[in-house]
Amino acid sequence: MSADTRTDDQLLADVRPGHAGSAFAVFYERHERAVLAYFRRRVPTAETAADLTAETFAQALINRARYTPQPGGAAAAWLFGIAAHVLAHSVRRRRIEDRARQRISLPELALDDAQLAQIDEIGEDSGVVAALDGLAPDQREALRARILEDRSYPDMAARLNVSEASARKRVSRGLATLRRRLEGTSR
Repeated sequence: MSADTRTDDQLLADVRPGHAGSAFAVFYERHERAVLAYFRRRVPTAETAADLTAETFAQALINRARYTPQPGGAAAAWLFGIAAHVLAHSVRRRRIEDRARQRISLPELALDDAQLAQIDEIGEDSGVVAALDGLAPDQREALRARILEDRSYPDMAARLNVSEASARKRVSRGLATLRRRLEGTSR
């Protein structure tokens, strides 16, 4: 793990048009494992999870200017929103879209058996699932609605019967709690 102390918001702000640079590399390093785990639990093969992860980060790089910084880990939620769209799009089209990866000239992935096995292990990592299950019920429900179901904040507020500000606060607090727990287990 990188020793870079910049927040995700700072990293995304430091990415310059046409040049990913080290800021995006740090952002990628911080979130790659979680995004791989997200996809590995949803697709049949590690190779497909890796391809979807690459496309997600390519989309994030291309669309980073659309990201609006918000307190409480919004960059991770933004990234998982992109991941949910990439997955939904690939399911609808019954293939993995790689237009963003091609647009920024990323080579096609070539993974060996050891790398595929590592991705499978990440998908089986129960730390993320346990951390999510360990959240307060209101935070857990808010994170599932926002990140896994890709619901908008107004939709979440109506569904959870709370104000939009309360829905945002639940997501923010849930992400902060998850981050603390997951960082505590990786040290």
